[in-house]
Amino acid sequence: MSDDTLLDLKGLKCPLPVLKTRKALKALPSGARLTVLTTDPMSFVDIPHFCNEDGHTLESTEKDGNDGRFIIVKA
Repeated sequence: MSDDTLLDLKGLKCPLPVLKTRKALKALPSGARLTVLTTDPMSFVDIPHFCNEDGHTLESTEKDGNDGRFIIVKA
């Protein structure tokens, strides 16, 4: 995760993880990687949908119970 930006959104409920992810990505240059940590089960639906709709690449998704880790590359 050397050049990644980390966004810890654990404890936040829908729709806040997607809204805060969108805001964080706006501040990053194209091609930047953002690692998002969540505990909201809806994140596993919402974040991939958000990436698809906005054209970002969802590089990886990891799930451990309700804990989620998403790596997004900004379009």
